[in-house]
Amino acid sequence: MSRLIAYRLALALPQLAAVSLVVFLLTYLIPGSPAAAILGERADPESIARLEAQLGLDRNPLVRLGEWFSGAAAGDLGTSISSALPVTDLLLTRLPATLSLAFGGMVVATAAGIGLGVLAGVRPGGPRDRIITAGTSVGLSVPEFWFGLILTLLFAVELRWVPVVGYVPLTTDPAAWARGLILPSIALGIGAAALIARQTRGAMAEALTSRYVDTLTAAGVPRRKIIGYAFKNAMVPVLATMGITFRILFATSLVVEVVFAFPGVGNLLLTSVIGKDFPVVQGGVLIVAALVIAVNLLIDVGYGLLNPRVRPQ
Repeated sequence: MSRLIAYRLALALPQLAAVSLVVFLLTYLIPGSPAAAILGERADPESIARLEAQLGLDRNPLVRLGEWFSGAAAGDLGTSISSALPVTDLLLTRLPATLSLAFGGMVVATAAGIGLGVLAGVRPGGPRDRIITAGTSVGLSVPEFWFGLILTLLFAVELRWVPVVGYVPLTTDPAAWARGLILPSIALGIGAAALIARQTRGAMAEALTSRYVDTLTAAGVPRRKIIGYAFKNAMVPVLATMGITFRILFATSLVVEVVFAFPGVGNLLLTSVIGKDFPVVQGGVLIVAALVIAVNLLIDVGYGLLNPRVRPQ
């Protein structure tokens, strides 16, 4: 297992470098200049050129890329063009909110998805399976922001069970932090739960038709134990779906952050793209890519724990 972890960590550096390079090159395809965005529409070309020189935007792109890589290796992601603040500080300030939202959405998606998938897969083709399958179709087809708006109108505006804008840092008030995550986590996790439920349902149905299940049934093993053995084998493909789901959660968390006014990285990236604050965009994408790689590493470790045959020899 240690060889697998070392191998994945060795691959992480070139992956992060490739992502950073692609994002850096894509910023040059965005029309307009960051200096023009700062000065406004009435700025004259001379003022724009002067500000670009002050910000170093007129230098050779390869030189700027090399400086950014050297700074990133030392933990310095540059300085925000719009706020003149260190990008690292901006991201570290916003990261707890994004991680809280992603964690809450993943908890909802995992608990609801695996639970519903097991219930449907144990009796495939039955009434319970058909109801859950229909529900997952609805969960996959309805966008997250619609769920967020409906949940906000019902539970925050009408019933007033939870606050509309409820994010509170964990270190400030853990109870308020958990209460403020309820609606955003449900809105973010519904679609992911439907995806996990479908994969779990198929994996459970397939596992329960295996030969070893027939052997255990003939030997008189209780049905509950057989379902437990099948569940363990079914979790191997479900883990792959959970890895994809986590990446989807990060992509859709941007919309959920806007709906619930979450001060997260997604909201920061949106304003940075609109304002052409390229250092913040590069640093934010790098952080998100590092988180996705870390989650994939955890999933690979989970593969090895559930199925010893996939462990490297």
